[in-house]
Amino acid sequence: MGELILGIETSCDETAAALVRGGTEVLSSAVQSQVDVHRRFGGVVPEIASRHHIANIVPVVLQAVDAAGASLRDIEVVAVTNRPGLVGALLVGVSLAKGLAYALRRPLVAVNHLHAHVYANFLAHPHIELPAVCLVVSGGHTSLAYMPAHGVFEVMGETRDDAAGEAFDKVARFLGLGYPGGPAIEEAARGGAPGRYRLPRVLLDPQEYEFSFSGLKTATVNLWRRLQSEGTASVNDLAAEFQAALVDVLVEKTVHAARHTGVRTVLLAGGVAANSRLREALAERAAASGLQLFYPPLSLCTDNAAMVAACAHHLYLRGETAGLDVNAHPAVKTL
Repeated sequence: MGELILGIETSCDETAAALVRGGTEVLSSAVQSQVDVHRRFGGVVPEIASRHHIANIVPVVLQAVDAAGASLRDIEVVAVTNRPGLVGALLVGVSLAKGLAYALRRPLVAVNHLHAHVYANFLAHPHIELPAVCLVVSGGHTSLAYMPAHGVFEVMGETRDDAAGEAFDKVARFLGLGYPGGPAIEEAARGGAPGRYRLPRVLLDPQEYEFSFSGLKTATVNLWRRLQSEGTASVNDLAAEFQAALVDVLVEKTVHAARHTGVRTVLLAGGVAANSRLREALAERAAASGLQLFYPPLSLCTDNAAMVAACAHHLYLRGETAGLDVNAHPAVKTL
């Protein structure tokens, strides 16, 4: 059946805990979101996030344990995200995880948040065949990696400036569409048509796998100001074009990376993986290129602790456990 792992996730603004058996069987998953708390600020305020994690973490862990029909003593491994993320937020989860591991005399596993996002795919599709190319797109990161085996990630390219989710948030805020930016722009784009306006597709060197979205953000701002001065501005049409421009680059780079490495499997992960335009466009290109595309259900795209436990399973099997001196590492920018 496999070991029973408690996963804990507090890297940003979701307080989450989950019990997962054997790396694939989710027995429970509890998430306390802070979206409503941070919405009026237009983004996550680190100090406020940390304080809410402190208030929420114990009730959320107990909720997950209870929902699984288990007790704390049934937990065989404690896993926690310790990088990357907001330092104060990470420390809340790491501190509790260390306390539980010590009190229960259980092994502790420290997990990279970006690796965990990739493993959300294996919760939904346990029989994915490796090697694979992974596209991880979130509010803080946009990365392409080659994954030859479990737990092994060879970075092929990352963003040089804004991450995809960050660009969504900034453009949505500028256009007055609200927060979080990804869902707000996707909703506005449903009422518009890409192509009415034209934004650049920033591919940089077509033979490389780096991303850059700050120029797209600036081009969107400048175009909106010009359209407003001309009296021809449509926020829905601009949202649709912005979304299409960003997605086109993500899809092109990912398919190129898969062809270059010769893999047949592509894994999409991260909060932006919930974007329907990205899912549809990547699925279409993958099918045309003879690739198998996998992505998690919407509930596992955003931050959760089940993905942390799933990732920890493979680390634990390889003996990669952490000591009680493990710390939070907020500034890690890579897979």
